[in-house]
Amino acid sequence: MKETGLAPADEKLLESVAGRIVRMRMGVPAVFFLESAKPLSFIGSQALVFMEPFVKAFLTLPQYDQFARMMEDRSNVERMIQIIEKMDREQDRREKEIRRKMKEEKQATRVLKKGAAMQKWRWWGR
Repeated sequence: MKETGLAPADEKLLESVAGRIVRMRMGVPAVFFLESAKPLSFIGSQALVFMEPFVKAFLTLPQYDQFARMMEDRSNVERMIQIIEKMDREQDRREKEIRRKMKEEKQATRVLKKGAAMQKWRWWGR
């Protein structure tokens, strides 16, 4: 992991929020929003007071103040974007692997069924 200048607790908080966003499948809209709001990060962090109910869906009350303070810094917003993108890519990779395995299992089942049908046909065809 590259050096971010964040305290371990701050990094853990960003990862926690990003993980929740990705699990809710909101990675792309979140990145879009953060990228567009990055120039206004200080004003946006102050606006978190107005969005408190929405943000509390992701954070507990003690973490809320810490998160609002962290979002004042544009580098933290950029770090949040990077974490979300990384977690989103990992989730996509895992899902593709699961779909690939399911497809292989389906094909194997189809081959077995076809083989069983052919044996049955051959038995009747004797």
